[in-house]
Amino acid sequence: MKTIFDDVSYTCSKVVTQSYSTSFSLATKMLAPSIRSDIYNIYGFVRFADEIVDTFHDYDKAKLFNAFEKDMEQAIDDKISLNPILNSFQYTYHKYDIPHHLVESFMKSMRMDLTKKNYETFDEYREYIYGSADVVGLMCLCVFVKGDKEKYEKLKESAMALGSAFQKVNFLRDLKADYENLNRAYFPNTNLLELDEHSKKCIVNEIKADFALGYSGIVLLPEQAKFGVYTAYRYYKKLLQKLQSTPPLEIKNTRIRVPNYQKFGLLAQSYVNYKLQLVQ
Repeated sequence: MKTIFDDVSYTCSKVVTQSYSTSFSLATKMLAPSIRSDIYNIYGFVRFADEIVDTFHDYDKAKLFNAFEKDMEQAIDDKISLNPILNSFQYTYHKYDIPHHLVESFMKSMRMDLTKKNYETFDEYREYIYGSADVVGLMCLCVFVKGDKEKYEKLKESAMALGSAFQKVNFLRDLKADYENLNRAYFPNTNLLELDEHSKKCIVNEIKADFALGYSGIVLLPEQAKFGVYTAYRYYKKLLQKLQSTPPLEIKNTRIRVPNYQKFGLLAQSYVNYKLQLVQ
């Protein structure tokens, strides 16, 4: 029966999530079981696209990406794929009627990573972040509101802001790897070789504004999604705090992390806040 193949596909997406991101996997476990698998399905898809452009250095990335994109479109059209990650994604895509322009924007930003190394203007930077992060937040929002168009429109702006905040924190954390391994610099008008406290402060303040707008939407999320998203929010806020207190030179030379014991401490505190109805 096809249900066995589908179950195997969903399991593959879950394994991808758990293997690539312990923090995102932990937050996803805090979602209601009814939507958890669908978030795994979205993450598996975006992770595979990202891996092609970021890590497959010994292969023809453009060729692989083109094939992946073609297979993704075919999966959406046929409502099935022998690639279990794409089979999982197309299921969630159709289940929640995810707008196709979100997928197109995501793939466009991923394709930019094949050739573009610097984002010199705010417009370029904003376009990239919209496609690489904001639309992923919007895909997840489709799941969180279970296709309710009115709720989606109400929470759309905050979901995009939260996606932006998460992505920018990743950019700041991964300055060393992005610059040395991929020769990329995402923040416009910032010389990463001469990153100083003033430049870092400007970036941090920008992220804080995104977090504030993002939090305003978290409190309005359906209960099935609120705790999981709040957990991810707390983790990334903690990571930003660590980056804010870290000297620029250290950020450029070391990948700042939140230790596992702190992650579980954040989870415990998030649960207490949630149960005491402090997330409002």
